[in-house]
Amino acid sequence: QVQLVESGGGLVQAGGSLRLSCAASGRAVSVYNMGWFRQAPGKEREFVGSIRWSAGSTYYADSVKGRFTISRVNAKNTVYLQMNSLKPEDTAVYYCALQRLGDISYEYWGQGTQVTVSS
Repeated sequence: QVQLVESGGGLVQAGGSLRLSCAASGRAVSVYNMGWFRQAPGKEREFVGSIRWSAGSTYYADSVKGRFTISRVNAKNTVYLQMNSLKPEDTAVYYCALQRLGDISYEYWGQGTQVTVSS
């Protein structure tokens, strides 16, 4: 089994920054993508961004492009989500997820971390 543990959430004022971390542990797997998703109250879970594990290439939802940055440290099996210029509409539970090589979807998910942006 693979475990994903997010950390770094909290309460921040609009315009502020937070950095989320997601550490993977457990069974060794070949990682294709690590993704970040979020779910606000009463809304569907939405894609925030992802990083191709081997190449380091990143992809972002339009709503966060230019404000959020995903990075990873392979040796630590950790992926980060740096969030700048936060807006109240960024308030959500943020989840990291892992897509294995050969899988068509993200099969492993963390427990989520709450991010609240006050206006």
